[in-house]
This record gives sequence, structure tokens and C-alpha cells, in this order.
Amino acid sequence: MIELLSDCCDEFLVYLSSVRNLSENTITGYRQDYNHLLAFLGKERRIQDVTLNDLRDCIGDLSKKKYSVTSINRFIAAVRGVFSYAKHFRHIQKNPALELKTLRGPKHLPKFMTQSEVDELCSQPDAKPLLWKSRDKALFEMLYSSGCRVSEMADLKFKDFTSDFKSAIVTGKGKKDRRVYFEEDARNALAEYLKERRQRFPMHEKDGAFPVENVFINQQGGPLRPQGMEYIVKRYSGIEGTGRQVSPHAFRHTFATQMLNNGADIRIVQEMLGHSSISTTQRYTHVTMERLKDVYRQAFPHSGKKD
Repeated sequence: MIELLSDCCDEFLVYLSSVRNLSENTITGYRQDYNHLLAFLGKERRIQDVTLNDLRDCIGDLSKKKYSVTSINRFIAAVRGVFSYAKHFRHIQKNPALELKTLRGPKHLPKFMTQSEVDELCSQPDAKPLLWKSRDKALFEMLYSSGCRVSEMADLKFKDFTSDFKSAIVTGKGKKDRRVYFEEDARNALAEYLKERRQRFPMHEKDGAFPVENVFINQQGGPLRPQGMEYIVKRYSGIEGTGRQVSPHAFRHTFATQMLNNGADIRIVQEMLGHSSISTTQRYTHVTMERLKDVYRQAFPHSGKKD
């Protein structure tokens, strides 16, 4: 039987990775939360000695450090998870985390771009080649066309594509595979990038394959990581580019919003985004409704506008 809270956290992380198949990013988030828990309670704290008040004090410490409501709620979920695990495997007799309540915060609708904003951002590498023009343009076009998460795009390999590059299989959260699609602008931008990539980093003479299987690479020839993709998007959307800084996820939000605005069935959008719950996809219908309300208020003659 495990006695130390630190050992239980380590065991639970292994369980999340090997049994639940959670992503590396999710595991990293859990580990950060447990590091805070252990720093506050002490690494030598016995798990059966942890009380509800201990956990509440730890949450209060996060609040004092100005953590966001979202981060605190993630911490609470992580704490609930490890103590539920400990109770299930009888490392503890009573679960002190059962009475922890999540915090209520303001509802944030997904941030998306208008069509003109997407077009402007996708044209930035041509107008201002800050980094690697053809690669950056292909990255923007493919993120927008597919609705992929940035981690999925970073993991995308040539073997994942169909022969015509019109679609690919990506692995999303929970190790679930799904098919995503690339329209003509994205395919054309990809072809231009791959042509230049062959010149910079020649293919193997023996089998004609690229040295690195990942589609997107950095300027040293290694795989382009999610952090690198985020840096690229923020450079082109920052003060050097459009002046309206966004994250790579804004492409995904925009993809979903555009699909629903153009009449796509919400179940199809759910499948294309890889959402396990339709309630997650329904957030984008709220975005659409807010846009409709804005249009109504601006256009309807009795909407309160003064002549």
C-alpha cells in the first residue's frame, strides 16, 4: 500500500499515461498541479493524513498567487482525480477531495477571426517574410482548412496523408484517430513549401524520403514543435504583422464557427474537430448567436440606434 502522497501522484500519472492514454500535454498539466500540491503540503506528507482543509488552503494559496479560475479548476480536477484513484485502490479509507467545489467564473466564448482577418493573416508571410515564408503560409492555410489542434499539426507526418494530400489521419486527445481535410489553397501552399524544403534539406537518395518525417520542420531541419508553431503565429499576428495577436487555436475556432455559419450539421462539426462531447462543439453555436445579435442590433431600425 502506498503511504506518501508523492508516490501516489507518481503512480496516478503513470496510470493516466499508460491506461487512460492521455496526451503528453495533459500529463504535463497534471504534473504541474501535483508539484504545487506537494510544494504546499510537503513531499513527505502521508496521503491518509491529508484533510479537506489542507486542500482548501492549497486552493487559497493558488488564489493568492493570482491563478485564473480556469487554472484553479484544473488543479481541483487533478486533486479529485488522484484522491479518487487512491480511494479506489484502498490507499486511503476516506476521500478528502469529495467535497471540493469548482469555482464559477465568467463564460468565455471561443476567440475566432472573421474571414477577412483569416485572409489577412494567411497573406502575411508573403507580405512580410519574417521567418520561412513558404512554410509559414502552408502552416496557416492547413491549420485553417483542417481545424486541427496545434499538437496534431506538429505530429502530422507524410504517411498520414492520402496520396493526393486532400486528407490525412490525425491522432487527437485520448489517442483517437480522425480524418481531416485540406482544401485547394492549403494543398497549393503545402506543395510550394515542400518544394523549398527539398532544396534546403534534400531527400534521402536511397528511398526518396525526407530526413524528418514530420511535415513541418524548423529552420535547422528538426521537427517543428507546438511551441514553435505558436511563436510563428504570434509573430505574424503581432505588431510586426496584423496587429491583432492570436494563438494557433484561433484557426481551429474560426474553422468551427465558419462551418456552423455555413450550415454544417453540428454532429459533423463535432466529428471533424474530434470533440468527445457535443457540448464542447455547442460553444461555437453561442458564438454564432452572438454575431447574429450584433448584426440585429446594428441593422434593425428599433434597436436603440439614434439618427
